[in-house]
Formats: sequence, C-alpha cells, structure tokens
Amino acid sequence: MRDIVIPLLYLASGTLFILGLRGMAHPRSARQGLLLTVVGMAAAVAGTLINKEIVDFRWILLAVVIGSVIGGAMAKYMPMTAMPERIALSHAFGALAAGLVGTAEYYEHAASLSTFIATALMCEVVLGFVTFTGSLMAFGKLKGILPGRPTVFAGQQLVNLVLFTAAALVALWLIVAPSADARFPLLIAASALFGILLVVPIGGADMPTVISLLNSYAGLSGAAMGLVLDNKALIVAGALDGASGFLLSVMMSRAMNRSFRNVLFGAFGQVETTAAAGENDAQDRPVRSTGPDEAAMILETARDVIIVPGYGLAVAQAQHRIKEVAEILERKGARVRYAIHPVAGRMPGHMNVLLAEADVPYDRILDMDQINSDFPQADVALVVGANDVTNPAARTREDSPIYGMPVLDVASARTIMVVKRGMSTGFAGVDNELYYLDKTLMLFGDAKDVASHLVRELESAGLERV
Repeated sequence: MRDIVIPLLYLASGTLFILGLRGMAHPRSARQGLLLTVVGMAAAVAGTLINKEIVDFRWILLAVVIGSVIGGAMAKYMPMTAMPERIALSHAFGALAAGLVGTAEYYEHAASLSTFIATALMCEVVLGFVTFTGSLMAFGKLKGILPGRPTVFAGQQLVNLVLFTAAALVALWLIVAPSADARFPLLIAASALFGILLVVPIGGADMPTVISLLNSYAGLSGAAMGLVLDNKALIVAGALDGASGFLLSVMMSRAMNRSFRNVLFGAFGQVETTAAAGENDAQDRPVRSTGPDEAAMILETARDVIIVPGYGLAVAQAQHRIKEVAEILERKGARVRYAIHPVAGRMPGHMNVLLAEADVPYDRILDMDQINSDFPQADVALVVGANDVTNPAARTREDSPIYGMPVLDVASARTIMVVKRGMSTGFAGVDNELYYLDKTLMLFGDAKDVASHLVRELESAGLERV
C-alpha cells in the first residue's frame, strides 16, 4: 500500500508546487498560489513520514514541534522590515540541512556509493555549505552586524578561485576514491570559506540579487539531496527553487545593467574611494527643505502624482499612511500611481508586498519599465525612502559605482518631493544627485510621521478621506 500512496503523494506535491509557482506570478492569484504550495509541502511531508525506513518518530516529532513553534513565531511577530534577513536565514538553515544530510549519507554509505550518487552527494554538500555561510554573511550585512559596503582585499578573486578549485578537486577525488577520511572535512571547510568570501565583497545595493542567487543555490542543493535520497518531491521542489531563483537573479541583474560576474566579484568595492569623495563634496551643497503644510498645498493642486516607495517606507511602516495620502488625492481627482524599481528595498518584490499589505490596488502598482516614460508628465513625484534607485548619477556620472544601472526617472518630474530622515547615502554609499535639484523639496523626518502630517494638512484643506 505504501508503495502506491507515497508516489501519489509526491506526484500531487510536485503538481501543486508547479501550479502554486505559476499562481504566485501575478498579485491577484498569489494568495491562492501560496496556499497550493502549502498543501503541496504538506503532501510531501506526509509522503516522507509514512516511509517504511522510519522506525521511530520520537525525534522527528520533537523536531517538528520545535520547528513549528519557531516558524510560527517568526511568521507572526517578524516585521516586514526584517523579512529580507529572515529569508537569508531560511536559506542558511535549508542549506545547512542539505549539507548535514549529505555528510551523514556519505559517512554511512561511502563505500557503497555509485558514481552518480556520489557526484550528486558532492554537489549537495558543496552547494549546501557554500549557501549556508554565504547566507549568514548576507544576513549579517542586511542586519547591520557586518559592514554593508563591500569588504575587499588584494588578490581576493584569486583566493576565491583557489578555494573553488580546491573544493572541486577534493570532491572529484572523493567521487573516484570514496572513503570516510580527512578529505571530507577539508571539502566542507573549503566550501564554507568560499561561501563567506563569495558574499563579503558584495555591496548592499546588490543584495537583492544575491539573495535570489543564494535561493537558487539552496534549491539546487535540495535537488541534489533528492537524488541522493531518491526522494521525488525533493527533486521537483529543489529544481523549481533552483531554476526560479536563477532566472530571477538573471532578470534582476539585467534590470540593474550588471553581470553576474560584477555582482559576485566586482560589487561596489573598486570605486568606493571615489564615491566617498563625492559624498564629502556633497556635504556643502545646499538643499531645499519644506514642511508638510507647503507640501500639502503643492499636492492639492497636482493632477498626476507618482509615488516612489523605498526601504525607508518599510522601516517606518508608512505604507498605510501613504495610501491614505493617495486616497485623498484621488478623491480630489488626481491620478496617483506607484513606481516600483526591481531592486527597491532589500529583496525582490519587497515594495510590492508592502503595498499589497496596505491593500493598494494592483493596477496602481507599476514596474519601472511601465512607468518611467510617464515621469516627465507627472506634476509631483513623491519619493518615500528610496535612494539609489532614483539617483540620476547612474546616467550622468561615469565615476559613480552605480553608473549604468537603470533608475526611475524621478528627475524628469515637474516637482520632486523626497521624504527622508536625513542626507545619508543609500546601500551603494554614494550621494544622490536628485536631492540637490532646484525642483526638489526635502521633507525630513520619519516617513510615517511625515505622511500623517500630510494627511492632516490635506484634510484640513477641505478634502475628505475615502
């Protein structure tokens, strides 16, 4: 009976994963797609738990309880601002699980492994430990524990190449002559160190791409684990995760006009000195600041408003208040839309999720390619916490580390308002030329507080909230 039920459960699981992934491709069907994947994962877990090789459930059930408590608490209490860090940790834990399972399988069956299974196991272990340490480094950068800027040293790429070559050669040696000796710990150490050195030279502005790439590595490690364990659900889930993460990384790199080689090895480190110099020069440049009362008067007369959300909006949890501003302006007859850069925030889709949480209509949320040509006709571009993705230096300054990266054409709007706590730089560590334009007004303060003041000023002017 088990021989029939288990394959059916795995088939149902793989099918639900594919349908769920397709559903998550559009905001309107994303919730249904997510539910399908949850059911698919439940089917995969059920199929695994009824396997005849499991003879004692005590430790398994204990792990299920502990994991469920931790996961439930994280889902309930972790704010959206910490979601990128949580995802990086999830990648780390998943990759560590794959690496540890591969380690256990190798030490238990080293002498009897076929060449194919041994190859899959080596891929599982290398990718698992590379992703584990790399994801921890990404978590540290996103959390602020590690420097957000690139950490580089002379000969770093050569060291990375030597480590990767060493790991590959040791893995090949273990495939040809498997034995539970000191070579395997050496493989783990080389892979783990390579994962660290792979991520530390990457700047914060590239971190969304790095997260999606680590997601791909974790998926490929899981697929390799499925081959080692002969688990069809793991193979399907890992292949879907690996392929989707890789394609997302490619699309994001193209959106940033950056190559994988640049993201993984170049980052922003080579031009950090130049950027810092520009930063110091900018400190003496004047900016025009204003208050919510004057900003509300300008918005009151605007007919076309484009809101550009960024990480500052996420930090302040200002999405609901910004939506209220938009609703008041729409009540008055203005056209209000949201412009989303592919790497706004700290992970792919970060801003889309925040706005969806505030029930912003999907048809108001437009990608950069859809809305960039509309900025010259916009009466007001309201930038809320976005920095590097609006910097015109990406088009005009060849010495800038973000030169060539496609940005939102905010500088073309008739009036620009920037809501920001201060004049600090973004993840790339470069000053934003947008702030010094004559038509730019800076609204300094917490994004949620500024938005609340705007709501009050607009309402006091006789406008009604929807």
